[in-house]
Amino acid sequence: MSTILIIDDEPNIRRMLGALLRAEGYDVVEAGNGNAALLELEKLDPDVAFCDLMMPPGPDGLATLEAMRARGLEAPVIMMSGKAQLSDAVRATQLGAFQFLEKPLSPESTLVTLRAALELRRTQLENRVLRTQVATPGELIGTGRAMTRLRGQIAQVAPGDTRVLITGESGTGKELVAAAIHRGSRRAKRAFVAVNCAAIPRELVESELFGHERGAFTGATERREGRFALADGGTILLDEVGDLSLEAQAKLLRVLETGELQRVGAERSERVDVRVIAATNRQLSQAVSAGAFREDLFFRLNVFPVELPPLRDRLEDLPDLVAHLAARVRPVGTPQFTTEALAALAAYRWPGNVRELANLVERILIISSGAKEIGAEQVMAVLPEAGAKGPGAGVGGPLPPASGLPLSDALDEYERQLIRGAMAKAGGNIAEVARILQTDRANLYRRMRRLGL
Repeated sequence: MSTILIIDDEPNIRRMLGALLRAEGYDVVEAGNGNAALLELEKLDPDVAFCDLMMPPGPDGLATLEAMRARGLEAPVIMMSGKAQLSDAVRATQLGAFQFLEKPLSPESTLVTLRAALELRRTQLENRVLRTQVATPGELIGTGRAMTRLRGQIAQVAPGDTRVLITGESGTGKELVAAAIHRGSRRAKRAFVAVNCAAIPRELVESELFGHERGAFTGATERREGRFALADGGTILLDEVGDLSLEAQAKLLRVLETGELQRVGAERSERVDVRVIAATNRQLSQAVSAGAFREDLFFRLNVFPVELPPLRDRLEDLPDLVAHLAARVRPVGTPQFTTEALAALAAYRWPGNVRELANLVERILIISSGAKEIGAEQVMAVLPEAGAKGPGAGVGGPLPPASGLPLSDALDEYERQLIRGAMAKAGGNIAEVARILQTDRANLYRRMRRLGL
């Protein structure tokens, strides 16, 4: 619900205007002069302000407007006066006033002006969100084979408008990949809008994605742009798309097929030019078989599939990831992780992938404040109990001592220890080795070939 601030020294004006706005469903806050208005701004951030021009004896409307702008108020300000001169209007415009209304106020013109001001305010807020979303995704870290292959896929698909379906476990960086595809496309200068479909209440999905008209349902007091409209000309990421209801899937399918959307409560459709990237940690093919996901929508989204590897399958990137995450937490005086510390991290299974690694690195740096070097002891102090039962539990022996080997060679040697220990425990049964190490046989064979085993 929008909040409107009324600044006027006449109680009757405040009462009548306030009654009109409250009847329309707005929250109203009143201030009897400019100084009172500035005090209110310390407690709230109004969506629109009505400000009288003449307010003796305190600061007049222009001085109040100037002071509000100086304090960072971005909301539209509508000036009111029965005695305004051209010079006042010019000065108010220079200070950023949205419009002048002549007293006595007409309810019709007041509401029309207010709705236009709220539309501007909504655009301001949406642009702020979009700027944040564009800047949020960071860079892809790692030079191992999996990341090299991933960058090649991004380079292949980014230039066109092909739909992409990104799959992978939670925390593997699906939004980062989507953002990288957007940056490499012809749409890079337009909006990148990320939507977490799983976080939207089911009854609001259609409104969030496609927008709604004023009065379309209870609580729809304003016309609202949906995420597809905000992404017009750019890219939309439908994260966790597998969590959409079948009804929402049908509406999404129509947009993909026609390039048109219809706001809730609207009579007409409107065209949008949006590149769609979807992401999920679910197996959508299985959801299709179970009847939980539309097959036709799956085929529409799965034009160019990109599967992200879990962290446990790209441990060669672990040193680079740890260095990057540590520098992000402590940019000045970033401590170094020793070979033993990295080996301890490599022995953990990482069910939460890079997101979990980021949290643990931050925790390590907090408890090791001031340390210039992070050893295995600090790492083991924060690893969850599950880490002790991970792929190296009971099969690899103690962490290898510092050997003077390069870091990548030391990590390879520790991985050999883990696999050899599991082989000994399983009597050479590869299926049992894979079970002990909690990986699949194909991945185990790849690692054994790489390590010369």
